[in-house]
Amino acid sequence: MKLLKTSLILFVSLLCLNLQAQDKADRPSPPMTAEAVVNGTEVVIDYSSPAVKGRTVWGDLVPYGKSWRTGANEATTLTISDDVEIDGQVLKSGKYSLFTIPGEKEWTFIINSVWDQWGDYNYDASKDVMRFTAKPRELTEAQERMIFEISDAGMVEVKWDKLGVGFKIK
Repeated sequence: MKLLKTSLILFVSLLCLNLQAQDKADRPSPPMTAEAVVNGTEVVIDYSSPAVKGRTVWGDLVPYGKSWRTGANEATTLTISDDVEIDGQVLKSGKYSLFTIPGEKEWTFIINSVWDQWGDYNYDASKDVMRFTAKPRELTEAQERMIFEISDAGMVEVKWDKLGVGFKIK
């Protein structure tokens, strides 16, 4: 009887996990991953990818001057296997949340120690590990769905609508 009960609990748990994974894939902003090896360091960005859907993105859907989870759903995460340098600052190996504050002429990137959170609703600036700025650029081709790209040379860029902005990992 005990074996049957344990087996049933295990089966229901696995079923729930499977349904939860399927649920995320069916979201309007599905989960995505960008990854690369930069100078021997594994770099992984996990995020949810919203679509433009005919909306005005910059300054409207994503307001200027306010923190943004840089995606949809859960906060975007950045995981690095070794210490790296970003904008002259050392980032220790680990997993972090990645937020931005978009601006028309300049963006602020924020790396925060609290990675397991929904959006930026509970964002706490006192938990920031580093901040740095970057200049956005106009893309030659519009990007319907937001993506992150990481080159083997360490360039990390988020692209969405007609805009791209990024930073270099060394």
